[in-house]
Amino acid sequence: MTGDIMKLEAMAVNLPEVAGHPNRSPFRGVLTLVDEPSTKPPSGARGHRVILTRGAALTALPSLLGMAVDYVPSWDGHDSRRKCGIITHADVEGSRLRVAGYLFAKDFPEVERQMRECLPDTMGMSWELADAHVEDMRAEVWTLTRATFTGAAILLREKAAYRNTSFELAARSCRSITARPALRERVHAGTTRHFRDGVVPGREAGKENTWNHRQAKTWSR
Repeated sequence: MTGDIMKLEAMAVNLPEVAGHPNRSPFRGVLTLVDEPSTKPPSGARGHRVILTRGAALTALPSLLGMAVDYVPSWDGHDSRRKCGIITHADVEGSRLRVAGYLFAKDFPEVERQMRECLPDTMGMSWELADAHVEDMRAEVWTLTRATFTGAAILLREKAAYRNTSFELAARSCRSITARPALRERVHAGTTRHFRDGVVPGREAGKENTWNHRQAKTWSR
């Protein structure tokens, strides 16, 4: 025992209980890891692996709530127009950014069927970002110091940029997910430049640079 205490930062949106709701199938998953480099470069990162800092993840945590999860039938990418569920809970526990919410099971029976029939640990997740700030675009591994979550995708775990993500449906008899108290961690703001969602800027300025991407295509894993 080292005496260290694991900190949990959590936020949630409470939805009213509706027993047996046919269009709510609770899910949980690990969306990404914080302060750890991705297993492989996400699409649009110019071949760079990336690190989402803990500070950036905590600051962006509220932006995850109410965002959708999407999928493509091949389970290897994103389609922001095929929204099959909603995120109602997000927390950072250790290095894992965990999410939970509801799959629209009645609207997307093929998605629920895939989740029920696939082998354990087959499915993973991938985030979708906007207004991501890169500390140094010349670095071998890009460090994201600020971002806004715009959604997430369900995909095969092996296709995700972070191999240790996960996605699974709760047992059908499981009760709705309840909220944990929201804790906040102070994050010291650095010098950044704001930019709009679009293309990668052609020039670098200041200590910290910005990197744009398109939600469904550029960050596809």
